Amino acid sequence: MRLEILGCSGSVGGPGAACSGYLLQADGHEPVVMDFGPGVLGQLQALVDPNSVTVMLSHLHADHCLDMPSLLVWRRYAPVPAVGHAPLYGPVDTVERIGRASAETATMFDDISDTFDFTPWQEGVDFEIGGFSVRPFRMYHPPESYGLRITSPSGGVLAFSGDTGVCDNLVEVARDADLFLAESSWTHDPENRPAGVHISGYEAGEAAAKAGAKRLLLTHIPPWTDRDTMIAEARSSFDGPVDAVRGGDRFDF
Repeated sequence: MRLEILGCSGSVGGPGAACSGYLLQADGHEPVVMDFGPGVLGQLQALVDPNSVTVMLSHLHADHCLDMPSLLVWRRYAPVPAVGHAPLYGPVDTVERIGRASAETATMFDDISDTFDFTPWQEGVDFEIGGFSVRPFRMYHPPESYGLRITSPSGGVLAFSGDTGVCDNLVEVARDADLFLAESSWTHDPENRPAGVHISGYEAGEAAAKAGAKRLLLTHIPPWTDRDTMIAEARSSFDGPVDAVRGGDRFDF
């Protein structure tokens, strides 16, 4: 499995930094992009043909899905036309969300069925996607949101928290994972933030420790949150290797 970071800026883009988007590749299979936030399509073009990708959306907040209208334009109008329909996985209202975002006016709807074949997530059901086995876990976040446990053909496991507050599934999705890609949006001050929205660096580390994950990768750090503070928080609650990802990082396992 290869994981390449297309974008990892939390909630909004940062200077030269795209929002959430992660390229997954297994030898002999078409590439998969996990989340497709603003700026992701531009980064993707440098690595693979956008017409070749399957897309998996963890949830439908803008920073995780709103470069999808740009992918629609690419597939429909680029000089080399797309062949067939691209597989798309996500929450049940994905087609409505992307169709409204792509429409020309507020009262219109862009039917994306000419371009994508959509499959909704079902919690606890394994999906075979791009050579990977993907199991979605419902997370603690305002819209319908999922963490994803992704197993490669060789047995390596990547766990992705998506966006979430602290919950049992934050640990379950990462159980014994080789890499735990965990959001880390706020510094650790439980008295000064709402529950069920995001986690701190400390909470990401705590979940990794409980899950027995082998390595923790922090992501979704907003431009206004200090990266080094988040790393230090995670290291205070998790004894394994901790890094905070940046756009362009690559991990092979």
